[in-house]
Amino acid sequence: MSNLSFYGGVDEIGGNKIQVSSRESSFFFDFGLAFSRANTYLSEFLQPRKANGILDFVALELLPCLKGIYREDYLRHVGLSHTREPAVDGVLISHSHVDHVSLVHHLREDLPLHLSQGSYLILRALEETGSSSFSEYLQLKKSFQLQPKKRGEGYTRRTIPVDREINLTRPYQEFQVGDFTIQAAPVDHSLPGASAYLAENDDGMLVYTGDLRFHGQHPELTHQFVEKARKAQPTTLICEGTRINSTGNTSEEDIQRKAQEVVDHYPGLVVVNYPVRDLDRLLTFHRVACNTDRQLVVSLKQAYILDLFQGSDYPELGEVLVYQPKKGWGMVSEESYACRDEEWVCARDLDPEISQRDYQTWEREYLDQDYTINYQDLQEYPEDYIFRCDFFELKELIDIKPERGVYLKSMTEPFDEQMEVNEEKVKSWLRLFNLPLLRGFHASGHASGGEILDMIRRINPEEVYPIHTEGKEQFKVLEEDGIKVKYPTLSKGGLS
Repeated sequence: MSNLSFYGGVDEIGGNKIQVSSRESSFFFDFGLAFSRANTYLSEFLQPRKANGILDFVALELLPCLKGIYREDYLRHVGLSHTREPAVDGVLISHSHVDHVSLVHHLREDLPLHLSQGSYLILRALEETGSSSFSEYLQLKKSFQLQPKKRGEGYTRRTIPVDREINLTRPYQEFQVGDFTIQAAPVDHSLPGASAYLAENDDGMLVYTGDLRFHGQHPELTHQFVEKARKAQPTTLICEGTRINSTGNTSEEDIQRKAQEVVDHYPGLVVVNYPVRDLDRLLTFHRVACNTDRQLVVSLKQAYILDLFQGSDYPELGEVLVYQPKKGWGMVSEESYACRDEEWVCARDLDPEISQRDYQTWEREYLDQDYTINYQDLQEYPEDYIFRCDFFELKELIDIKPERGVYLKSMTEPFDEQMEVNEEKVKSWLRLFNLPLLRGFHASGHASGGEILDMIRRINPEEVYPIHTEGKEQFKVLEEDGIKVKYPTLSKGGLS
């Protein structure tokens, strides 16, 4: 059979980097960041140095020591060799969560990426709206390059943009990666575009679940994948087990029903926090807003993501409103002034271009639109809105001054020290504005333990590798069904 090497996702949730190798070819399932290990060493203001290429990531064991897969500029800059051809034939991205895709930034541009249209759009949004130093997913920007000065002698620094080799997959349409014939299988998860994969060569059929669930907006996608995988009679199944120890689910329908009951009883502003890329959750709260005679208000970043998915199942801009925050000079209302010719002039009487300088290019498209509102609208008519407000937007409450409102937490509970610290800060902000905090409005992106085991029994592989889990021992019960459970171990590599 084909050889499997696990460089992440072993005894941890996330960080999947799984290399599949045959005698003729090789590819990766995902190339993500291991959150737990990253959080052990890093924080918001303690990050790896770009000047050190891949070496900081390798030293912290966030990247595997492998030759022939990393970008030339990062290798050459620190004196490492670079191979002419990639050492693997491609990377298959299951979905665009950071723990599955983040470290693609470090891969060479001629290493093909295979991913769905939905995953592509999410990566496009991450790349164009993010502020991370390591978010070159679709276009690599070659660093440490010099060019002759236009005037005079000598050289100056430059950055050279280079498009990566991107291959968009279609549901169950076969494509080749080396000697493997592969199909992408759409599954339901907590962001658009998630895929499982079926990969076959002369050694047999291999199935990779990625991350999936059966209780989201589109459970039929996951059920279809299970049936396709069952009929393929796989030799090997690589299966996520994030919630293998859980016994039940909260569905999007549960969240909608519970949220509507709460919103009906609060006359003031409803503030909600849910993941910015979770468009299923956006759809849930849009339905809540419609059913309670309110309008959902989202951030500029979520507006950008939603705009990319226009023509799909999600609401259009206009059906959802966009919040314009204060930036720079803060000229978003008649309460803002600027000095012109020694006279203080209201922002509303100034050229809009002056205030738009505060915003990034991608943000400006959503300013001065009929669907764009600011803090004054939320302050004057709080009962008309559900305002999505994440951790970094809590400062907007200072301007909004909510009264008789409520805060609905639609996020996962803290699972590391930094998240616990941030949770306490959220509570402090809410106490400042007397906003009660209500929990229980989150649906996981992962199947429950019983669903995972039932799925594996249904697919009935010869062997299963539990990954993306801290409860691998729960899979052992499958051996009673004649399914061999193999526990992966972390692989090592070497650079020169």
